[in-house]
Amino acid sequence: MYRLHKHFTEMELQSTYEEIEKLQAEIRNVSEVAVDGNRSALWPVGVPPPFEPKTRFEVLRWDYFSEEQLYSCADGSPKCPLEGADRLDVADVIQTAVAELNRKYAPTLRLSKRRLVNGYRRFDPTRGMEYTLDLQLEARTEAGHSGPLACRVHLVRPLSQVEIIPMPYVTEATRVHVLLPLTSAERAVALRFLDLYASNLFETAENAVLTFLFIYDPLEAQRVGQSDVFAEVKAKVAAHERKYPSVKVPWISVKTESPALLRVLDIVSRKHPVDTLFFLATPDTVVTTEFLNRCRMNAISGWQAFFPVHFQEYDPRVAYHDQPPPATPDLVREAGHFDRYAFDEACFYNADYMAARTHMAGDTQDNRDTEDLLETLDVYDVFVRYSGLHVFRAVEPALHQRYRNRTCNPRLSEESFHRCVQSTLEGVGSRSQLAMMLFEQEAGNST
Repeated sequence: MYRLHKHFTEMELQSTYEEIEKLQAEIRNVSEVAVDGNRSALWPVGVPPPFEPKTRFEVLRWDYFSEEQLYSCADGSPKCPLEGADRLDVADVIQTAVAELNRKYAPTLRLSKRRLVNGYRRFDPTRGMEYTLDLQLEARTEAGHSGPLACRVHLVRPLSQVEIIPMPYVTEATRVHVLLPLTSAERAVALRFLDLYASNLFETAENAVLTFLFIYDPLEAQRVGQSDVFAEVKAKVAAHERKYPSVKVPWISVKTESPALLRVLDIVSRKHPVDTLFFLATPDTVVTTEFLNRCRMNAISGWQAFFPVHFQEYDPRVAYHDQPPPATPDLVREAGHFDRYAFDEACFYNADYMAARTHMAGDTQDNRDTEDLLETLDVYDVFVRYSGLHVFRAVEPALHQRYRNRTCNPRLSEESFHRCVQSTLEGVGSRSQLAMMLFEQEAGNST
């Protein structure tokens, strides 16, 4: 059966190749009568023309690479190892280039012992990935003579046909339960969060429920009767409930020695129905109606969890440098950046979280391993490793986060801790702003 299937598949593939060659020949014939002649038939034939930038900011960048190193790294480093999918991609492109050269010059030349001298690539959104390779080859003639041969080749990996993936139907009428975990160190930030939340959502009667998760350590829990560390936040909540009679802001008090987020979510999950849509927020998050609508559309029960990439504002002392910051910063590179290292906010259904936690408990050996995972993993890791759902990451311009100098939890896993550190460092300011401050400091020291 497999041999028969392979045979007929090869026949169909060969028929497709022949049809492509026939279409390319027709394109060349038609281009003969065009205004520009053969110049109108761009290379490769049948692939959309290259992207034409309108301004200098739209010019596509060429990335330089070798067989071992990449000189345009995601983290901004000048050089990083070529590994993973990038390494497989480069190896495949070099192999394809040598195979095409052998096919073109055979039997006059036979090329072997290839070496990549220079490699350049860029992604063109209208056609695909373009490559320019400088290869050092050893050419062998029919007479048996051999010698070095330098070739420059151009290749294109076209974009494949876009597919429409069927998705379950969702609506914007779902109630969102906004969860705000809060420790005693974040009390002042929570007061600002509550004022912004009230002006954005309470006044518009948004279909959302805000729930505070007050996390007490054992010593704070003992003193609740005498001096509650969250008394000011609770008073603020009561004031907003009096101002908006239709609004109720519940809270859940959790006593724990280690403020691990998964422990708190386990408690909250058991107190809500399985069809509850959660939005996990932070005290620095500015929540808007526009974002809640996208939370409803992108979190799909049994199918997908949504982890938005928020816009992180820079430190005002760095971004505005002795100037008063605006009340609402614009989405510009001088004001902040989209923090791809932050995974704090998340939209997911309670049933999906419960299923992921069940798989997580089943994969661990004993209770000690489970306790260690609860301390080190974050919500994103749980969904990626144990849910089996689509984990959707996308830039979210309607989700802002104010700047605050945060401290990373040393109990997190190495990967999560590294993400937190990178997020904190890149959230201070842009490279040009930091460089300008260093330059002014050096100039001041010299005088």
